[in-house]
Amino acid sequence: MERTLSIIKPDAVKNNYIGKIVARFEEEGLRIAGMRKVHLSKREAEGFYAVHAGRPFFGELTDFMSSGPCVVMILEGDNAILRNREIMGATNPAEAAEGTIRKLYAASIGENAVHGSDAPETAAVEISYFFRATEIN
Repeated sequence: MERTLSIIKPDAVKNNYIGKIVARFEEEGLRIAGMRKVHLSKREAEGFYAVHAGRPFFGELTDFMSSGPCVVMILEGDNAILRNREIMGATNPAEAAEGTIRKLYAASIGENAVHGSDAPETAAVEISYFFRATEIN
């Protein structure tokens, strides 16, 4: 059983899409093994996205991710990483496939509703950033 981290970003939380997004993951057969609502500080957002620290969008990204509450979740299932990424859709909602979360709920590349881990190693690091082992079931 594979696990991945999913984040419902501040734009989607603000627009009351939490329930619709969670329902979509569950409808697609992914199980929620951990979930909570958090409001990242700028420093926490910078720590989480440290891999992007040298990129031009880093400041905008971390400002956005610390601008309001997010919902962090551990999704679990067969091929959870790939399935989550397919359900999310392309980073740019204009290029996302019809019916994907980003096509339905994202406003722009910067405010794109959700985040998902891109590989097993990344998922392990990202999950441990937000959850202790005792919080996962």
